[in-house]
Amino acid sequence: MNASRTFLRTLLLALGVALAGNAFGAAAPGRAAIASAHTLATAAGFEALAMGGNAFDAAVAVAATLSVVEPQSSGVGGGGLFLLRRASDGKEVMLDARETAPAAVDPKDYLDANGQPDRDHALNGPLSAAIPGEPAMFVALARDYGKLPLSKSLAPAIRLARKGFQPDPRAIRAIARQRDTLLRWPASAALYLDKGGVPKQGWTLRLPDLANVLESIARDGNDGFYRGETARRLVDGVRAAGGRWTLDDLAKYEVKERKPIAFEYRDWHIVTAPPPSSGGIALAEMLNILSGYDLDRLDKAHRTHLIVESMRRAYRDRAEYLGDPDFVQMPVAELTHPLYAAGLRASILPDKATPSDMLPGYMAPPESMHTSHFSIIDRDGNLVSGTQTVNTTLGSKFVVAGTGFVLNNEMDDFALVAGKPNAYGLVGNDNNAPKPGSRPLSSMTPSFIVGKDRIGVIGTPGGSYIITMVLEGILAFVDGETPEKIVALRRYHHQYQPDVIEAENGAFTPAEQKALEAMGHALNVAAGTWPFGFMNVVSWNRHTGEMHAGSDPRGDSGSGIVK
Repeated sequence: MNASRTFLRTLLLALGVALAGNAFGAAAPGRAAIASAHTLATAAGFEALAMGGNAFDAAVAVAATLSVVEPQSSGVGGGGLFLLRRASDGKEVMLDARETAPAAVDPKDYLDANGQPDRDHALNGPLSAAIPGEPAMFVALARDYGKLPLSKSLAPAIRLARKGFQPDPRAIRAIARQRDTLLRWPASAALYLDKGGVPKQGWTLRLPDLANVLESIARDGNDGFYRGETARRLVDGVRAAGGRWTLDDLAKYEVKERKPIAFEYRDWHIVTAPPPSSGGIALAEMLNILSGYDLDRLDKAHRTHLIVESMRRAYRDRAEYLGDPDFVQMPVAELTHPLYAAGLRASILPDKATPSDMLPGYMAPPESMHTSHFSIIDRDGNLVSGTQTVNTTLGSKFVVAGTGFVLNNEMDDFALVAGKPNAYGLVGNDNNAPKPGSRPLSSMTPSFIVGKDRIGVIGTPGGSYIITMVLEGILAFVDGETPEKIVALRRYHHQYQPDVIEAENGAFTPAEQKALEAMGHALNVAAGTWPFGFMNVVSWNRHTGEMHAGSDPRGDSGSGIVK
């Protein structure tokens, strides 16, 4: 009887949210909100809207501009996951533009003479680069969801690339960290260094070759990148430097439309990324576990304890079962079911940490720390939550001469050698092994939060920290916080192994730290101001019409604007 009541309650709640979603299509905010990691990208999004475009056109403009001004984090040579909601019919979809393994991928390329992982080949140069998905994302957004031709939505990025801009301090610091590696390839050094040295603040970066590539995409769509002159130049350059790309690899690339993961948390409808992201499944597990507690009645230490225990259990599962959905069968329905969460919740003690060693072992996927996220709500109520990346800082650091952009190093996001660690000390299993055309697992977690009145669009970069940062942001939104406050909150993280709570300076008071330690938690509080992520959040209150846009103050280039 109790199970029947629970099922009926869940069914009625889902019906209520669905009806609310239909009403959502009829409402319109009349203004727009954009938050991104760069002021120039946010401005480009509003420029697309001013030309008569919608949120999907603005997403093209923002993403392409980030490709120009934030090469350390994302770009034409990378890929991403974009979560969309179309107001006219309520359609929710995730566009999967993750990079794909070339057909000739050979795990032996990533081993040294002693049979150990060759970290240099996995992280640097042409062997580390997978087939980019970002250009196909531009085309799919404009063709299937936008109102503008690419010649208009790509115009701000093309103009910036051709005329030049002054890289912000984050970009200069990234170039400084990678100077020695950039010097290994003449085209890379010529593009990002100033006469072989690290550029000074105020240096102007001009990217005419990238402008030409973007113009080719604007003119010819996918053929402007994945076939023809650009494709031949890329393949010739990669192969000449030791890589394995072919023209067929590029010609076969396509964006995949995936059904998002959707579930209810209390009276909120959460929409988030499905595989090849591990983020949505982990997010659903954590929130399903936490739905059984009245978090509002707990003090900070005990609330944190329960949240950390939900993180611990979700991170145990997130890579054990997951991979590219085109290649791996996954128990998604089981992992995201409330009954599964109830079983996990039963193993949590109210005031005692569960040692991770007491839970079954797992193998974690590789991660990317250097990513970019933006959030958009347009005047008609269309939503975009977009996360894009080239993987580690400046990706592979390898530039094919004449292209003007760095290629990703997403091959390291695969489990290139099962059981061996990647750049972040994490290991993977066969589900995430590279296969011709397969896509690596990711933690990117672009998400929507839909309530009776308030709607939020949220996401962040941050590698394995992404999922827990989005969780904490969603909990704060549910508690009534605005995007401006959410992006500034101090954050904490637990990922099962290592068995420690990582926290930003100021996340806990000394008394709260002591209370957590008394429950058996180990804490590692970051010294100084080392940042967790670069979150960007926008919101709309359908009842009052109020809109907010918040860009993370941890970054010195972000911009959140409502107008």
